[in-house]
Amino acid sequence: MPLELTITNEQKIKVSAAPQTQSGRPARLDGALRVRVKSGNSTFTQDPASPLDVYLVSADDAGDTVYGVGGDADQDPNVDEVIEDEVTLHVLAARAANMGLVAGVAEPK
Repeated sequence: MPLELTITNEQKIKVSAAPQTQSGRPARLDGALRVRVKSGNSTFTQDPASPLDVYLVSADDAGDTVYGVGGDADQDPNVDEVIEDEVTLHVLAARAANMGLVAGVAEPK
């Protein structure tokens, strides 16, 4: 099922997979998630200790990135039956949060 997420260009977001059978029961993948950038400039990082989790990391510029997130659905190590969903990451430019005012040294008028 496709997923759409929105973050700023100062953030990353964790995406976790919970594979299920056709009838909705928990299922296993043969190995870790397979993630690829299909379009856009954002990146991702995977944690080898958590094979069903990935962090989508925003690019510095605003824009959309489409990822393919999948895995091997067959438990046979000799068979590669990949299932995949898409994630669209909308990256917005971070807004100013404060004025950052500073005062100079007093001067004669």
